[in-house]
Amino acid sequence: MKVKVISVLEDNYVYLVIEESSRNAVAVDAAVPRRLLEIVRKEDVVLKAILTTHHHWDHARGNEELAQLLPGLQVFGADERVGALTHRVSHGQELAFGSIRVRCLFTPCHTSGHMCYFMWEDDSPDAPALFSGDTLFVGGCGQFFEGTAEQMLTNLTQILGALPRDTKVFCGHECTVRNLKFALKVEPENEKVKEKLAWAKQRDDEDLPTVPSTLEEEFLYNPFLRVTEEAVQRFTGRTEPVEVLRALRSQRDNFKKPKERLNPQAVLAFDWGLFEPFLEKK
Repeated sequence: MKVKVISVLEDNYVYLVIEESSRNAVAVDAAVPRRLLEIVRKEDVVLKAILTTHHHWDHARGNEELAQLLPGLQVFGADERVGALTHRVSHGQELAFGSIRVRCLFTPCHTSGHMCYFMWEDDSPDAPALFSGDTLFVGGCGQFFEGTAEQMLTNLTQILGALPRDTKVFCGHECTVRNLKFALKVEPENEKVKEKLAWAKQRDDEDLPTVPSTLEEEFLYNPFLRVTEEAVQRFTGRTEPVEVLRALRSQRDNFKKPKERLNPQAVLAFDWGLFEPFLEKK
């Protein structure tokens, strides 16, 4: 099982998961069809399915176009708002794509229909992979747009946090440096945070992704997975895990917000090549 990390838009990730023996593939969060299809052609694979974590445009916008271009393409998701949906999945449901196995993990909060996908390959020594969308990030977690702190605590501790510690985490956005700067504010003496932040800054300077991390690593520096740690509780002034999590999310929402962000529709238009006719030399 090979995972291709595809950077799109301002900080999103699309993933192409390839079964190397058959050269079949599934995509996770196919937001930009043009870019995804470039990689599909380059890798010489057949795209069989799309797994969509949630309905937000920067994760699901490409579904309809891909469904039109690739008749028979299967689109999986847990929310009826996911475009071109052909298979609505539920928590614990398992899917198979050749030797690649997928377990669907329902994690409502960022959106009410958010689904993560836990993948492994039969008879492979490689670590499994978690495609966590906007629920779990490297060093952080997603905003609670359509859910509660109680739901996110369940997601992080009982559902995702219960997976094997060697699980590789492939999240939906590249926001590691910002997340770890906040983590350092929460735990200024945490050496693991300092080490990971220095590494992430170097990757960022080189325009390289910081995914994947592992669950084992996340428990060492991600404050949202460390709500029972004394230092994190001291920072929030709370001791009950759900209240610690609620306070952390509130503080993170107001932590060094980017001064300027590109218009998301303009970013999408560039990625789709819509401006190319205007940029070509006469």
